[in-house]
Amino acid sequence: MKKSVTRIILVLIIILFGGAMYYLYQKNAEDPVVYETEQPSKQTIIKKTVATGSILPLEEVLIKPNISGVIEEIFVEGGDYVKSGDLLCRIKVVPNLNALNDARNSIDEAKIGLDDQLRNLERQKGLFAKGVISKVDLERAEVTYDQAKQSYGAANKRYDIVKTGTTRGFGNSANTQIRATVSGMVLEVPVEVGNQVIESNTFNEGTTIAAIADVEKMIFEGKVDESEVGKITENLPLEITVGAIADLKFDAVLDYIAPKGKEENGAIQFEIKGTLKKQDSVFIRAGLSANASIILARVDSVLAIKEALVQFDDETKDPFVEVSTGDQEFERRDIELGISDGIYVEIKSGLEKDEKIKVWNALESDDEE
Repeated sequence: MKKSVTRIILVLIIILFGGAMYYLYQKNAEDPVVYETEQPSKQTIIKKTVATGSILPLEEVLIKPNISGVIEEIFVEGGDYVKSGDLLCRIKVVPNLNALNDARNSIDEAKIGLDDQLRNLERQKGLFAKGVISKVDLERAEVTYDQAKQSYGAANKRYDIVKTGTTRGFGNSANTQIRATVSGMVLEVPVEVGNQVIESNTFNEGTTIAAIADVEKMIFEGKVDESEVGKITENLPLEITVGAIADLKFDAVLDYIAPKGKEENGAIQFEIKGTLKKQDSVFIRAGLSANASIILARVDSVLAIKEALVQFDDETKDPFVEVSTGDQEFERRDIELGISDGIYVEIKSGLEKDEKIKVWNALESDDEE
């Protein structure tokens, strides 16, 4: 009796063990992930790189004085439009005492010479009247007197220029009147009435009175990393976005790529410039920060899939996808790729628009886990 019960228990254990093993085998044979599929679509793919920079005038002219002194009066301010020759400000000269003293001494010396030549001329006239000297001698004395008179006048003018910066008869040519050298908008006037300014000369660039530029001709000036500079060439199109002007893009053309890079924060940066095609209805202020998308390549309305769907062969590194052939059944399909924007990639061959592609790297849902 006991042996029969023991046999029955052993048989039940064997049956249960076999059932458990079969159940586990079936579970392992099933794929726990239900793969989703996606179809190719028509996309416009733009491959681009981004450069950061700012919007600047194509030509910015700095107005500097030709004489040192103190700002006496300013006639313009930032935002004003001026024409070449318009008066910007007036400078009051603070004379150098040594130069003023030398100029005064020159006047005294010229006056002494003039008086001496006047006496000589009167003497020569008397002698000529008596027939003692010829007319040639008299004319020579007159010329010498005129030269002394001219020197005396020049010494007085030189004294006026040293003292006030101008003299009678010069009018608009006076150095104390600072005028615009080009037409355009006054971007800034970094001086105020009472500020002392230094003249522009060989040894000093001088004090900037005003900055003038044509704001209708703007450029993008930025920098790209050395890893990107090899991908770009001149005349490539740019899309400029200005942070301060929302929802607007400006077209530009890449005109300049620096032949030499500069190290900044441990990386080599290359300067680039692009001429902006400005919209007449939008005013862009100089110095605004901007980003430039440099369009490296573009294709319109091409067959494309998400780049995440592409797999690569472990040995050949060739791209392929898995195409649905039935319910959760897939086969490998080699494909040829075109350009990519980081999200979508162009399919040149190997796929049709109505085929379904396995989302091979999808994560399991929480329920399945």
